[in-house]
Amino acid sequence: MAEPRRLFDISPPLGPGLAVFPGDTPLSREVMLDTARGDAITLSTLRATVHLGAHVDAPSHYGPGAPTVDRLPLEIFLGACQVLRVTAGRNGRVRADDVERALDGHPPAPRVLLATGSFPDPGVFTPDFAALDPGLIPWLSARGVRLVGVDTPSVDPADSRDLPAHAACLAAGVSILEGLVLDGVPAGGYELIALPLRLEGFDASPVRAVLRTP
Repeated sequence: MAEPRRLFDISPPLGPGLAVFPGDTPLSREVMLDTARGDAITLSTLRATVHLGAHVDAPSHYGPGAPTVDRLPLEIFLGACQVLRVTAGRNGRVRADDVERALDGHPPAPRVLLATGSFPDPGVFTPDFAALDPGLIPWLSARGVRLVGVDTPSVDPADSRDLPAHAACLAAGVSILEGLVLDGVPAGGYELIALPLRLEGFDASPVRAVLRTP
């Protein structure tokens, strides 16, 4: 009998203690009605940045006139995926040769998630996380990669203003998934399920990102 398929939840818990980029809107919950107070139902209002936890960046986030998150094809965020462990170090850059070594001669899946280990605590914003070298993106795209995911808040450095890795993704048509939790996930092949919400006109969407074994 085949072993049951295993699920890995690669999304951080969403709560008031989750770190966001400095100056962005942290998550807060206002309880309007509460059964614990004798109300018939519990009813909450949520306020937060859409770049919250595990999230999809829409091209409109970094490209004027580019597609918003509701216009992205869902199939980008559902399907064959590869988790690769790469070493870039604090304030480092993940380069094509780092990924090539992690692939060990194998072709990449259409969706590649890069485990850098450089942002270990989603509750503490540390700005020295590893980013992606812009030259990595066309290298991935030329090999059929449609989505790149990272276990950090951004594919670019925290203090970047020109966002070269984002710009490279826009030019290559590669989608971006940020804020993943990959520390407990073995490297290898999976099915990715990380569907964004259908937020009309928005520049990003939180996702419940999950990996499923073959």
